[in-house]
Amino acid sequence: MRLVLLGAPGSGKGTQATRLREHLQVPHISTGDLLRAEVAAGSPLGLEAKEIMARGELVSDAILLGMLEDRFSRPDTRNGFILDGYPRNLAQADAMGTLLERIGQPMDHAVFLDVPTELLVERIAGRAKAEGRADDTPESVRKRLQIYNDSTAPVVEYYRQHGQLKVVDGVGSLDDVFNRIVETIAPVKEVG
Repeated sequence: MRLVLLGAPGSGKGTQATRLREHLQVPHISTGDLLRAEVAAGSPLGLEAKEIMARGELVSDAILLGMLEDRFSRPDTRNGFILDGYPRNLAQADAMGTLLERIGQPMDHAVFLDVPTELLVERIAGRAKAEGRADDTPESVRKRLQIYNDSTAPVVEYYRQHGQLKVVDGVGSLDDVFNRIVETIAPVKEVG
């Protein structure tokens, strides 16, 4: 099973990805974690990314895609993977789709965790307060969510047009949301 988890900050992607990793027995690949690991390992792409980040710039899509291609070539991804935090824009979605087709591992589903904006604001502001971070005011969270929605809405539509989008209600207990995801991605068994 090859999945992309989509959803705004605070939608529960990371939490659900961890649970799905155990359930599906496939690796959870976070591009942020992957980037940090490549930098720490001193790989050629990691060193290039480190230089870019040291200048305060964003790592290019080409570098991230190269890191993902390397990660997808490892034996533990043979039975699939769960991607979290990527793709974030239409260009990334298109490039990754091309990569996965080329390596013979096309995406099965893109799962979008649908959570109302006001609940996201509540979750993020609550998390920020618990972590003692003053920068996540409700106003700043709403602004970040608007930026996220502007860049990610086309990604959701991309997967819808490719027949891969599964929209899951992201409101409820962790178990309720997890069970909805599993039911949504489970292969339909034919009777007879």
